[in-house]
Amino acid sequence: MRKIVLLIAIILLFTFNSHAENKYGGTLVFGKAADAVTMDPAHATDGETFNATVQIYDRLVHFKYGSTDIEPGLAESWEVSKDGLEYVFHLRKGVTFHKTPYFKRDVEFTADDVVFSIKRQFDTENPYYRVGGPFEYWLSMDMSNIVKDVVKNDKYRVTILLKKPDATFLSNLAMDFVSILSKEYADYLYKQKRMGDLGRKPVGTGPFILIRWIKDDRLIYEVNKSYWAGRPFVDKLIMKIIPSNSVRAAELKTGQIHIMDLPNYEELNNLKNDKNIKLIKQEGLNIAYLAFNMEKEPFNNPLVRKAIYMAINKKGIVDSVYSGYGIVAKNPFPSIMWGYNDKIVDYKYNPLEAKKLLEKAGLKEGFKTKLWTMSTARPYLPNGRKVAEIIQADLKKIGIDVDIVSYDWATYLEKTYYGEHDMALMGWTGDNGDPDNFLYVLLSSRSADKPAQNIAFYRNKAFDALLEQAKIITNKDERANLYMRAQEIFHNELPWVPIAHSIVVAPVRKNVMDFKLDPVGSRRFFKVWLND
Repeated sequence: MRKIVLLIAIILLFTFNSHAENKYGGTLVFGKAADAVTMDPAHATDGETFNATVQIYDRLVHFKYGSTDIEPGLAESWEVSKDGLEYVFHLRKGVTFHKTPYFKRDVEFTADDVVFSIKRQFDTENPYYRVGGPFEYWLSMDMSNIVKDVVKNDKYRVTILLKKPDATFLSNLAMDFVSILSKEYADYLYKQKRMGDLGRKPVGTGPFILIRWIKDDRLIYEVNKSYWAGRPFVDKLIMKIIPSNSVRAAELKTGQIHIMDLPNYEELNNLKNDKNIKLIKQEGLNIAYLAFNMEKEPFNNPLVRKAIYMAINKKGIVDSVYSGYGIVAKNPFPSIMWGYNDKIVDYKYNPLEAKKLLEKAGLKEGFKTKLWTMSTARPYLPNGRKVAEIIQADLKKIGIDVDIVSYDWATYLEKTYYGEHDMALMGWTGDNGDPDNFLYVLLSSRSADKPAQNIAFYRNKAFDALLEQAKIITNKDERANLYMRAQEIFHNELPWVPIAHSIVVAPVRKNVMDFKLDPVGSRRFFKVWLND
């Protein structure tokens, strides 16, 4: 009997080990809509860049795969002082930076790298402070008014000192803009007078090593076999740049790519019926919106903004463009988040009332304007051109003649951040699951400083005061109440027309295992394996 039990145990152990071994190997190909703008996430604001850099870099703390819960990253533990002004991080030992074709030194991760990566974003004496453009995320999240200093205690301990308590700080540290780069590599580039390569030739501690970046074509990564959190399963990761939705779908069907990002919702039923494809779905932590440039006439007039709001058939947009994968928006962040004010009653679609409002604003004959839209699909807006055309037709009915303007994604971001638009379609996927990440980043006065992520250039002291108060309170119910009041101000002022919240869908080949959609919009592949 014992021999039989032993034999069964051996068979089960062999089967388990064989299955585990079968997870390793292969090349995962991800089809994405646009290329990264930079390889330095501190200088980025867009998901296409972060999806490229999150494979390369780690942060002190991470979001758990598929959630917004915080877990240890390069810091294995931390303590917070009673007054909330000191965060002491205990760093992992034995973590090494990547060896790449352009940097082959053995470099261990230490406190020096944390100090460099964070302080370069606010220390004007740091040689990298003016390299690569502005640190837009740092600025828009008001980090210079939160972080006082970053201090090395010893090789494996760092203290971050705050100017004031901030309830969002730890979640902010899990975001891409505070990824940890190598100080030794940065110093090497400085001596070589090639500081710009920090944003072109990355060196990180993350699960994948970037081997080659062919601009507007593909990014090629190899597995980091010594990754501190465990070796990723695939040997190689390729991010293939495919701007056309239909071409991405076709390549998914033929198996040229394994995962398709940003599908056209109209194609999903066809993809769903393919026996080799499965759909990974999740309600999106996002918003698509039409921003008015309030620094330009006539959009500085609240009557004009309300007229345009009431002239746009938002339900018609969602029905036509989102194909059952969208929800009409009325507030600046989605209802799945805490602090959402569901008591707000949205303005109804009413072109007749909209015309009366225009007349009251002294624009009875209407006016001409330009509406900007993105040229590639976004997680929150699958077809910006089509949405712009629907808005164009809606506004025509009340006497507003609209020309549609479009640029490639990187140019679009740059131009809107500097306020060249009249009206612009834009959107956002939350970075950390906190309402502050929508309201402060996209609508505060500080975020309206150029280059601005507040592309409405909306400034309201009462609104700002509520957000500032909510940042320093730790009680979640009290914070939620403040955010609800802020949404009431937004509803009355209308710097945007909130359009939709999308259900995020990723079509994948059925042999792709353990792929999850992160609520914060990341596409992470360190736990994905191919069942070939």
